[in-house]
Amino acid sequence: MIDEAPGRLPDLDPEALKGLRPSLEAFVERGELAGIVTLASRGGEVFHSEAIGWRDIESRSPMRMDTLFRIASMSKPVTSVLALMLMEEGRLDLSDSITRWIPELAGMRVLRDPAGALDDTVPAHRDITVEDLMTHRSGIAYAPFSEGPIKAALDEALGDPGLNRKSVDEWLTALGALPLSWQPGDRFHYGHSTEVLGFLIGRLVGKPFREVLIERLLIPLGMTDTDFWVPQEQRDRLASLYAWEAGAGRLAKVELEMYDRPPAYTPGGGGLISTAGDYHRFVRMLLNEGELDGVRILKPETVRLMQQNRLRPDQRRVPFAGMDLWTRSGFGLGVAITEDLTDNPYGCGSVGSITWPGVFGTWWQADPANDLILIYLIQHQVPVSAHSGSTLATGRGAAGRQALPVFQSHIYEALTDRAG
Repeated sequence: MIDEAPGRLPDLDPEALKGLRPSLEAFVERGELAGIVTLASRGGEVFHSEAIGWRDIESRSPMRMDTLFRIASMSKPVTSVLALMLMEEGRLDLSDSITRWIPELAGMRVLRDPAGALDDTVPAHRDITVEDLMTHRSGIAYAPFSEGPIKAALDEALGDPGLNRKSVDEWLTALGALPLSWQPGDRFHYGHSTEVLGFLIGRLVGKPFREVLIERLLIPLGMTDTDFWVPQEQRDRLASLYAWEAGAGRLAKVELEMYDRPPAYTPGGGGLISTAGDYHRFVRMLLNEGELDGVRILKPETVRLMQQNRLRPDQRRVPFAGMDLWTRSGFGLGVAITEDLTDNPYGCGSVGSITWPGVFGTWWQADPANDLILIYLIQHQVPVSAHSGSTLATGRGAAGRQALPVFQSHIYEALTDRAG
């Protein structure tokens, strides 16, 4: 347990938690969300867990604490930890050029205008580095967070970021044939960087990325319900994905492709499926400075390095998907760090808290000052664009996403004489 904050931890008032479930149930009763799973712990001890509503509305299957969720970009911190493990072993360095393992991304061209013509490019000033990948400063973009011709080109060449039938080699070849949106190292631009990092890890170790992740991280942490696919016999545990259908005024199910076997393309940037309990184990490891139940995953100094802002002052002035995020939060090696709570739509609780959410509404936070972990899981699709950052971060403006700050506020109000 991290106990560097001065003084004792604040007491927990159980009476303050009594209104949380009814407040969240109201979102389900109004038809804004299908279901919600929440979990909170202090010192590794769970003091709150709720499964509310339905994992599938049509079959009236209730949400349970062991329900499986597509955690999307919550996969990124997991992949980043695996990369840090290899760094501790001396097999990888932040300054390494990725072309040693990903030759498909050698000699890249860069768009002169990130929203301009695909053939109006200049040479990359340098190779992409491992640090560029881990901090989203590689210049590699996501289609939804792009504008101009590169948006359609990425979508056509690479397909869905999370579900894909391409092989790793095919996907990387397709990515390498497109220009970068920005010069490597120039700015934070959300994109396929962590997917590339995962595939780099696979090539470095000489095994498929999924195998490396399971063997080196998921099994040691006891994350037995986390993987890139769901076997047929476990699919009744998977929460269905819903989106708000404005014309009908209701939630509509979004049908996603299911794999009959583990896919070749296993994106470390957004493909994992997990549970509240499993992800709690991962976050406990981080909050405990790299160790869980006697298993050492990372050295304490490596975890601290992960949680230090690496964005330059000029990069922090650039909005994230239309949101002024980096003036109040920093970004380290795979996680965002709350530095200022004032008018911060992304941070809550205490300075020093770390997080990175998922596009389907999944969210977590580790708060060292309060030795507190919060996990919030839903399956709710919202429109994604280059200017939708505030909606993705807190759910404000999207049907049903207001439930997240309700969860956050109830938990923190239960901490009397709150630290931080």
